[in-house]
Amino acid sequence: MGAHLRELAPGLIALRRALHTHPETGRQEHETTARVATLLTEAGLAPKVLDVGTGLVCDIGTEGPVVLLRADIDALPMQDVKDVPYRSQVSGACHACGHDVHVASLVGAASVLARLPLPGRVRMVFQPAEEQLPGGALDVIREGWLEDVRLAFALHCDPSLDVGRIGLKRGALTASADGVDLLLTGPGGHTSRPHNTVDLVHATASIATGLPDALSRLVDPRSGASLVWGHVSAGAARNAIPREAVLKGTLRLLDQSLWEAAPALVERLAQQLVVPFGAEVRVVYQRGVPPVMNDPRAVEIMREAVVGSLGHAAAVTTEQSLGGEDFAFYLQQVPGCMGRLGVRTPGSTASMDLHQPTFDVDEAAIAIGSRVLVECALRGLAIPSSPDAA
Repeated sequence: MGAHLRELAPGLIALRRALHTHPETGRQEHETTARVATLLTEAGLAPKVLDVGTGLVCDIGTEGPVVLLRADIDALPMQDVKDVPYRSQVSGACHACGHDVHVASLVGAASVLARLPLPGRVRMVFQPAEEQLPGGALDVIREGWLEDVRLAFALHCDPSLDVGRIGLKRGALTASADGVDLLLTGPGGHTSRPHNTVDLVHATASIATGLPDALSRLVDPRSGASLVWGHVSAGAARNAIPREAVLKGTLRLLDQSLWEAAPALVERLAQQLVVPFGAEVRVVYQRGVPPVMNDPRAVEIMREAVVGSLGHAAAVTTEQSLGGEDFAFYLQQVPGCMGRLGVRTPGSTASMDLHQPTFDVDEAAIAIGSRVLVECALRGLAIPSSPDAA
């Protein structure tokens, strides 16, 4: 496998750079889908484009247990500001989350697996629209591609880890991420007579701080509840009390059971908090993604894959993140694991993070990702028929 991946490495880097130069945001990944389909077909495989029109699925092998490997293919609606030859040529679109690396790594894994005799099937999922709500994971599930899957694995770029390291964690790896919008209304009035109306700006300021405070005291602190507002607006004139105000934010949780109860809890608290001011509030709660809950057995399979292919030092413990990831929906259906793929050049002191317009990677990580995914698939197929025995 090592020799084959070394042969593939230049082509995988070229693929990553082509995707980086021509990024496509969620539900628009037509060129990306076609490019990947061509490469898989050239490897002797038969990819199928998803019914939604972008993204694709490809089975390697013909019968037996199924292990799923997933990469997300969409870019972010963000301007690329890097000064590199493969800088995005699409205005307002950028692979600032490393999905281009995920795609290239999975294509490399597919090329390796296509040459091997397999004791089962490996399902390669190139998923669209991970960055959108609702995400493309739900499209994959809706089409039935998880119904016969035993285990699911994925890697996600981590710029805080050096190339050659894979971050692993049992249980909650990421948080849930839901949208919370509040629309407050009142009769409006003159700022000289707030007592004759509803001081909507004051009510909005109170609920903006009161709702996160109330959550911090009404839920278990270990759930990691974090409600942060990204948009607040009200009024236009300094001497007029407005009739409407808007708050928009995200609620992130590390606890699956609290995620399920959160909409009703937020609704109740919002209604109670506006009562003293006489305002009305309408809550629009948009489900995003649940937490990624890594199955302990699947984590151990990935750990063995990392150690077996890269050595003991390569498997490191990673921290919990409050970021959201729709791979979580796969793990609600089947046991699995998402690992963190180190993409930082060893010895680098550059500070870089996901979702930044300067985000870039050490491309040596691509072949490493391919190698780990191949080993996860082989080890996942090799376990007894019930994953409980893993």
